Amino acid sequence: MGSDGTSPAYRRLGAAQRREQLLRAALDLFAGRPPEEVSVDGVAEHAGVSRPLVYRYFPGGKEQLYEAALRSAADELEKCFDEPRQGPLTARLGRSLQRYLGFVERHATGFAALLQGGSVVETSRTDAIVDEVRRKAAEQILLHLEVDAPGTRLRLAVRTWISAVEAASLIWLDEQKQPPREELRDWLLDHFVALLTATALRDPQTAAAAERALGREVTEGSASRLLDALLPHVPQTPGAPLESPTAVT
Repeated sequence: MGSDGTSPAYRRLGAAQRREQLLRAALDLFAGRPPEEVSVDGVAEHAGVSRPLVYRYFPGGKEQLYEAALRSAADELEKCFDEPRQGPLTARLGRSLQRYLGFVERHATGFAALLQGGSVVETSRTDAIVDEVRRKAAEQILLHLEVDAPGTRLRLAVRTWISAVEAASLIWLDEQKQPPREELRDWLLDHFVALLTATALRDPQTAAAAERALGREVTEGSASRLLDALLPHVPQTPGAPLESPTAVT
């Protein structure tokens, strides 16, 4: 009870604060179970409020709550890839992946239900929200590659990697979060480097981006060892001689 004798859940809140409270309660429940197993009554109980209060803020009921919770989760996921464009590329992507996999770990059941589909509250709008997260992630990665007008092959490579990250995350959950998160992160980074290098073999634009970005990698670590093996096979582009990774100052 609060100092005024009222329940903490029923303390007077502004409209924005109350809506945020209900969204947090919904996210907690959607994170721990499939969406079809979450009810408005369950959200009300978890938030410590009445059922009519939930409908006051979400008159569309469970479907509106799910879409709003999904939008909130999508905003958090999009921020995972918001990384300053400074330092080695794999270090930037590594930090983004660490945040992404942390989100997956915190919202395991809800994340799986979201990506696998099949929810009774799934709509075209929820599909659009998921697609927007993928699009924003691809845009961020292309910015890190310093490519303003990416061609089909480079876009295909980046979107393929994002799909691989999603699939690996689902499999990781099925495998009881094994291997450890850091090992999965490093493997996904290796996957990105290998995919980018393989694409560079057939696409000059990707080759130039790979030379720019991967040539700045540090001289130690798994990414550097992989680059030492792969970069010599990337075709050189005019004016940009191919070099092995050099130390970053």
